[in-house]
Amino acid sequence: MVLQHTNSRLQTARFDRYPTRLGVPAPHLERADPAVWGTVDSKELAAFDTDGFAILDALLTPAEVAEFSAEIHRLAEDPALRDDDRLIVEKSSNRVRSIFEVHKLSSAVAELAREERVVGLARQVLGSEVYVHQSRVNYMPGFRGTGFYWHSDFETWHAEDGMPAPRAVSLSIALTDNYPINGSLMVMPGSHRTFVPCLGSTPAEHYRESLQEQEIGVPTTEDITSLAKQYGISQFTGRAGSALLFDSNLMHGSSNNITPFPRANIFLVFNSVENTLVEPFAAPAPRPAYIGSRDFTPLSA
Repeated sequence: MVLQHTNSRLQTARFDRYPTRLGVPAPHLERADPAVWGTVDSKELAAFDTDGFAILDALLTPAEVAEFSAEIHRLAEDPALRDDDRLIVEKSSNRVRSIFEVHKLSSAVAELAREERVVGLARQVLGSEVYVHQSRVNYMPGFRGTGFYWHSDFETWHAEDGMPAPRAVSLSIALTDNYPINGSLMVMPGSHRTFVPCLGSTPAEHYRESLQEQEIGVPTTEDITSLAKQYGISQFTGRAGSALLFDSNLMHGSSNNITPFPRANIFLVFNSVENTLVEPFAAPAPRPAYIGSRDFTPLSA
């Protein structure tokens, strides 16, 4: 099977089970890989295979929430990071939106990522040892916090980072209360079973802009309407310390936060060591390592 992408560098034919960034519309694809590769022995993960996500009501204790809240506040106020590429600001307000590679900037986050209650969840689902593909802190301040449009993370990681298969999971750990009104994450249960090819080419070095507002690699409104009718929409709400573990291909997004209640979370992406990155499938060059790591060293306790 030979697939042609719109990016000139990728004219060499190769097998791609999840073609995207195409020049013409293409039908949705049924997932060609399992959602659960291992053995799930945690009751919280019982519905992961069906839904593509699982909610953990109290992953962190209140004391840990306070500790990590202070840590991410320290990072956001660190003047040394203001000129660091890993710090992303909001387009309109210039306030901190995200800080990437946070597990290398914070020893506390690095230790958290290695704890069995955290990394063990990923190992259960992915059925192998794992490494950190990406880590970040997301800040959504009150009144002018900008949301994230509907997307599949795997579509981007496949197209721009070279992740072969959707054998990765994300863990979003809430450090603030998530209400239905303050931009909390919306997901489409079961949508991880459907891969949505996106239209258009990938401009060189567009990633900075996409981290502020993603416009490349997003589904059409017709795609979203079709998926929403098929799968419905749920919302991740809960107290600070709760967490959402979700499949890399799950369709998700969030609205703007115009309430006084800020939202912040630690975001850890675990990829299987059997699914390490290759050359991007639909981009002229890989994104920087702080966005898509090419250090595939397994996490150890």
